[in-house]
Amino acid sequence: MSAAPKVYGWCPGALRPMMSGDGLVVRLRAPMGRLTPDQARGVAELSRRHGNGLLDLSARANLQMRGIKDDSHTALLSGLRDLGLLDTDEAAEARRNVMLTPFWTEGDDNAVIARRLASALTAATDLTLPGKFGFAVDCGTAPVLRDAAADIRIERDASGLILRPDGAELGLSATRETAVPEALNLARWFLDTGGAPDGRGRMRQHLAKGTPLPSGYSLVATVAATAARPGQTGAGQLVALEFGQMLAGTLTSLADHGALRLTPWRMLLIEGASNIAPLPGLILDAADPRLRVNACTGAPGCLQALSATRDLARDLAPHVPEDAHLHVSGCAKGCAHPGPAPLTLTATANDTFTLIRNGSAADHPIKHRLSARTLRTAPERLTEGS
Repeated sequence: MSAAPKVYGWCPGALRPMMSGDGLVVRLRAPMGRLTPDQARGVAELSRRHGNGLLDLSARANLQMRGIKDDSHTALLSGLRDLGLLDTDEAAEARRNVMLTPFWTEGDDNAVIARRLASALTAATDLTLPGKFGFAVDCGTAPVLRDAAADIRIERDASGLILRPDGAELGLSATRETAVPEALNLARWFLDTGGAPDGRGRMRQHLAKGTPLPSGYSLVATVAATAARPGQTGAGQLVALEFGQMLAGTLTSLADHGALRLTPWRMLLIEGASNIAPLPGLILDAADPRLRVNACTGAPGCLQALSATRDLARDLAPHVPEDAHLHVSGCAKGCAHPGPAPLTLTATANDTFTLIRNGSAADHPIKHRLSARTLRTAPERLTEGS
């Protein structure tokens, strides 16, 4: 019986990195979810100089530098500060957890509210939120961040802007001027009503306990979300990264096409770009089977992982039905896909996995002790009996 994986309850930052199997993980929360070409080139160079040259795009639209050497962290921070990618202190970095739709334009509701929210959170030194508590600014005609992890969402319905707690069908009518102060009011209400005992907690779970929202919240019409795929958009070209990871050289090459906007879908939006040429780890085809698979870092890169994951996921991708999705997880935490998936393989030990259907990595499996070798030679084991 393997030991339960360690749950940290917080996400790494630049000032507060997290140790992994390949060194420190340093997470960058780029302002407005955007890197200028010079910033992207600078990050790539710092990644090569102080780390292993691997960069991950997280499910919270942050960029992670991997393999950072412990004795290089101070020099790395100096380089990030020169690039304008460093917060003033750890607490401000943790509070400034704002995810922004990549389809914003300068001066629109998204851009104005996101800047005001980031500034207000940085200044709110009295606000001690859980490390994973976050905000989403998603004010387009149709939401695109609905499946991304956030606790307080600023969206739009037929009548205008709304503030919506994650997991609620209720919302509060808002404007450009009121959205940010009301978002902070809701965050303080969350804390005051016991949403974060022992410093941990999420909005959805707090509401699921039956906690009533403050007065003024009413039923709002749910606008159907839209899904993003690699390809051309009005703002530029969306490109996907295999398992959300790229080489520093790939980032440098992409920066030659324009500024980069980070997304929670393991994709980058390259401003104004089109017809980007193939690069290592880049997925340009919306029909690529690798888009039907999620896989975490796995062993040995992650200290929690019990088996390697990504080579297996790559081999199984062509065998995943087009209407399905496969999550290959190195442990029961399920970091690469925290929610349920049609098919989930959870590593146990020694390159063996359990198979879960329509569940998360920690749910009850329907098959045990599936070896990686068996899955490769008989991939039909994934779907047989379904």
